[in-house]
Amino acid sequence: QEKLVESGGGLVQAGGSLRLSCAASGRTASNYTMGWFRQAPGKERQFVAGITGSGSGTYYSDSVKGRFTISRDNAKNTVSLEMNNLKPEDTAVYYCAARRALAIPTIALGYDYWGQGTQVSVSS
Repeated sequence: QEKLVESGGGLVQAGGSLRLSCAASGRTASNYTMGWFRQAPGKERQFVAGITGSGSGTYYSDSVKGRFTISRDNAKNTVSLEMNNLKPEDTAVYYCAARRALAIPTIALGYDYWGQGTQVSVSS
């Protein structure tokens, strides 16, 4: 069973940058598609970005495309989300998720394992 732990959240001004990391406990990270989701108060959990097990495929929501970059290092069992040009509407708890599959699901139900989340707050 995969255990996921996020880190790197914080408070930043609009236009700033943050880098989130997700550490996975499994020994075969390349078998898992990884995703980042976010959830703002009173809203549903929303897909942000996903990456295939090999790292060769990525997918982004329209709201973050061109500003966020997802990457992974399978040797270190980590997935990162580089967030640039942050906006107040990016404020949310960000979650890392994993699924043992080839495709990149864009709904929360498509993932089997979740981290505890890390808060990202962007001030205007």
